[in-house]
Amino acid sequence: MKQEIPVIRGQKYQINISSLGHSGEGVGRYKDFTIFVPCALPDETVEVYIEQVKKTYAKGKLTKIITASPNRVEPKCPIYLECGGCQLQHLDYQGQLQVKTQQVKDAIQRIGKQDTIIYDTIGAEDPWFYRNKMQFPVGKKNDDVIIGCYAQGTHRIIDTPNCLIQKQENNKIVQAVKKVLAELKIPPYDEKIGKGVIRHVIGRVGVASGEVMVVLVINGTHLHKKEHLVTALRLEIPKLVSIAQNINTANTNVIMGPRTEVLWGRETITDKIGEFEFNISAKSFFQVNTKQAEVLYNKALEYADLQGNETVIDAYCGTGTISLFLAQKAKKVYGIEMIKPAVINAKENAKNNNIKNVEFIIGDTVEVMPKLYQEGVKPDVIVVDPPRAGCEKSVLETFAKMQPSKIVYVSCNPASLARDIAILAEHNYQALKIQPVDMFSQTSHVESIALLRRKISENP
Repeated sequence: MKQEIPVIRGQKYQINISSLGHSGEGVGRYKDFTIFVPCALPDETVEVYIEQVKKTYAKGKLTKIITASPNRVEPKCPIYLECGGCQLQHLDYQGQLQVKTQQVKDAIQRIGKQDTIIYDTIGAEDPWFYRNKMQFPVGKKNDDVIIGCYAQGTHRIIDTPNCLIQKQENNKIVQAVKKVLAELKIPPYDEKIGKGVIRHVIGRVGVASGEVMVVLVINGTHLHKKEHLVTALRLEIPKLVSIAQNINTANTNVIMGPRTEVLWGRETITDKIGEFEFNISAKSFFQVNTKQAEVLYNKALEYADLQGNETVIDAYCGTGTISLFLAQKAKKVYGIEMIKPAVINAKENAKNNNIKNVEFIIGDTVEVMPKLYQEGVKPDVIVVDPPRAGCEKSVLETFAKMQPSKIVYVSCNPASLARDIAILAEHNYQALKIQPVDMFSQTSHVESIALLRRKISENP
């Protein structure tokens, strides 16, 4: 029987909030009909104005808090309610950690349908000013240059001069680039008409080294006044060691184009995780929270439980961060990554850290894994840290064919982790335990690391 929709767009309703959705919004029900309410928290009674009605759910705006959660706090950021960069500043930090633990539990139970130990989320010592990478769109408002986050669910830029989750060096980049673009009259890109020059500004900070990189994503192949721009940015930004331009002329939401050129300085900055030093280029993947990355990688090493004789495959290895941690205890590590500059960085990182038992391979994991299997590579442990969408089914099937005793799965998306765990369960791999780690404080995102072990058949 078709469910009748009990709410009307433009009307207000009182509901109880029972949980948080994957984007940090409150989830409540009115006459068994689901309503999503941004900024509402579990255990709150709220008044909600219905803005959008679909067949199975509605979206609304919080208009009144009737009964507040004891975990509710005043957001620190003055543009929090406009900006889409954070979703949980109205929830105290212990509450954020509890919500993220529950998010992982719900996904594993609902999607993965697994009985798995899930530990409490490991929090950060300081949940503010932690992001070592910034990528903000550039635009104009009333003839002024603006740089910042998009308003949630839109491409409307919110000017963000002092983001509370960015390293302060990145905030200085924003302020410097705004000033220099205005002085040199270099026009921001307007995506509505496809004209203008500067699309995005990317900042990268080496937390340990203090080194700073600026990347300007441009609409075109040539940046006018680049000599003046380089000179001005060098004067404005302390510890700047690299200025690059990335060329993106496509009408797309993808931030960076295929070509990056250094305008001044080095191609990379350096940072450290644990005892290892890493070279990071403009397009390299590197965990945005350096301190929590060390917690995460040490946990991966713990779950791998290497004794010194193992062969390990690190799928989606990026700049080789996890690979180097694994190489401390493994006999041989193979790292797979499809982004060529990242693999170049990874090889340099291994050389600079005097790690000789790692081999990095350029290519798509979907294609490389079967080739390694055909070549007779038999890993004892597979470590995988895939994109947010998770692993292709064929990759998981290849993992299973290789029959490693353990799979250590690092994930930034509980839903895709749960789905992939369920697929691996069909191939005789049991998820024993999952440790969430808060890599993205003040946001709804959570990183998790899962240990899966191959079940030995009683009737081989």
